[in-house]
Amino acid sequence: MAEIDKFLKMGRQVGASDVHIAVGSPPVLRLHGGLRKIKFNPFTPDQAKAMLYEIMTEKQRKQFEEGWEIDLSYASEEAGRCRTNICVQNRGIDATFRLIPTAVQTLDELGFPAVVKKLLDYRQGMILITGQAGCGKTTTLAAMVRHVNERRSDHIICLEDPIEILHHATKCHIIQREVGHHTESFARALRACLREDPDLIIVGEMRDLETISMAITAAETGHLVLGTLHTTTAGRTIGRILDVFPPSQQDQIRTMVADSLRGVISQQLVPTADGKGRMVCVEVLVVTPAIANLIKEDRTYQIPSQMQTGIKEGMQLMDDGLYRLLQRGDITPETALERAYDRSKFTDLTRMREHQINWDELQTIPDDKARRKKLMEVGVVQLDRKTKLVKPIAKGRVPFLFYQTKHGKLPEDAIYAELVRLFPEVALAPAEPHH
Repeated sequence: MAEIDKFLKMGRQVGASDVHIAVGSPPVLRLHGGLRKIKFNPFTPDQAKAMLYEIMTEKQRKQFEEGWEIDLSYASEEAGRCRTNICVQNRGIDATFRLIPTAVQTLDELGFPAVVKKLLDYRQGMILITGQAGCGKTTTLAAMVRHVNERRSDHIICLEDPIEILHHATKCHIIQREVGHHTESFARALRACLREDPDLIIVGEMRDLETISMAITAAETGHLVLGTLHTTTAGRTIGRILDVFPPSQQDQIRTMVADSLRGVISQQLVPTADGKGRMVCVEVLVVTPAIANLIKEDRTYQIPSQMQTGIKEGMQLMDDGLYRLLQRGDITPETALERAYDRSKFTDLTRMREHQINWDELQTIPDDKARRKKLMEVGVVQLDRKTKLVKPIAKGRVPFLFYQTKHGKLPEDAIYAELVRLFPEVALAPAEPHH
């Protein structure tokens, strides 16, 4: 067993996402988003170098000494698989090990909305997963591959740097290629895979003009492409893609992106209210004809407002996702305020709740007539002027209409059942799958 394995094994046992090894410091774990030091003596330069050189091949050592940094994948029976970066810093050698999950979770287990699965029904086009480093984009890509692998008989080509989660074919034929080991670059691998009969192409990172250009070409030529970018919102993602190209090509690229892009999923990991973990919060852009026109006409600044009106298509702004988690009791108000883009939505909870019903208080009203009156007064249910009937409500709207005083998840199913009991017309709305 390599010396590093005991620290990696410890990190995996306590649920850490990363293990840091640095000269002059004991090992450090990233646990639930925060850093925690292990009780251990600080590493000397020689100790750190010996421990890290032990897991590198001769070729990797030479590459590291020439470039002063290297990305690689490391795996052992004791530690599992890790994505690793080793670099030189002022005190000596520093290394970061990202602990790769041993099992691929489903999209439902990760908490993604149903619209993500609908995007994967496309047979051609481009879907982008975005977010800052360490926000779980690789885990999301793996869950999407699993979804397709269990439902279709496709040829999936994964281009990664380095290979992290290993996929095992169920219904699909899957090959995984590592940049620097199996191919020279993402762009070269993309060019080659167009001749390899792919149905689904996974691009681990769209980091330069050539890679982005080839990905768009692949999407236009009848393939479904999933890729990642280090951007934080859907609007910025589209702007980032366009800005990579020279001004002389931007009109053409805007049209190509508008025609090939199917959706953007921007995500971040937020601490749970109980402090025992993190959960994903997402912004979802579905490229409708209206969104496509905004891209073509270079009016991407209007995309957020268009997304607010696209709830029926499954669109969701990041702040709306945070608000939903807050109302379910999954995160604290402080977390929502810290992670929000528009903090005005979260700075005054009293004002927010003027337009909501306190579920705890509603249950104390014994008379159904009084309950109906209360729901009508606040506007949770609304009358159709023509039919004089209550308008249907999608179940997914419950967290935006109700809150509760006591701690815990908002009982959305029970609330929706009560709405249907008081106003049967509510059930005419197509219920959104509950996660």
